[in-house]
Amino acid sequence: MKTFFLGVIKFAVKSLLLIIAATVLWAAVYRYVNPPLTPLMVIGYFGEKRAVKKEWSDYKNISNYMKLAAIAAEDQKFPLHDGFDIESIKDAIDEKLSGDRLRGASTISQQTAKNVFLWPSRTWMRKAAEAYFTFLIEKIWGKKRILEVYLNVIETGRGVYGVGKAGEIYFGKSAGSLTKEESALIAAILPNPVRMSAVKPSRYVRERQLWIMGQMDNLGTGYLKGVK
Repeated sequence: MKTFFLGVIKFAVKSLLLIIAATVLWAAVYRYVNPPLTPLMVIGYFGEKRAVKKEWSDYKNISNYMKLAAIAAEDQKFPLHDGFDIESIKDAIDEKLSGDRLRGASTISQQTAKNVFLWPSRTWMRKAAEAYFTFLIEKIWGKKRILEVYLNVIETGRGVYGVGKAGEIYFGKSAGSLTKEESALIAAILPNPVRMSAVKPSRYVRERQLWIMGQMDNLGTGYLKGVK
């Protein structure tokens, strides 16, 4: 019996080490190779039969306004944290304990890890995997690569992925030509790009766009120097 349990433990340890090695290699490859597809793209294509519209834009070819708009809208501490905004997480938990609806506290790093490596789910196992991959990309990729991948894989409309394709479809422009107003409008629909529209923005989307532009002014384009 003792030998059996020792065998099980050895098998479990070897399996864990194999998983760690495989996931580290996976993350390391994506440090240099652009992700061809994400789980959400695959699910959308096979599950909802919707075409995948995407176009990769390198970091240098994305408007600084778009980079700043995403940070202003989604994660203003992005250049400063190590992947997790602990203060926002604590605030979200406190609000939930007070009876409010649980709000999101995911950083751009967490969203990128979730979009690139994981399946859509709200289970604790998925959240643990998200934390693990967030740690990996923070250590292996760095902030600039994380933001580059994020801006290329986020859903920006039904079946539309990335700010490059969004700029082309919504404004007839490349990602590098997006203005402050256009960038803020794209960022404004990120919480729910399937229901919200950048072509026919609702009053809420317009209000959010103006708020984001105000936050962009507060941060300033020099804030991007912290993204390395």
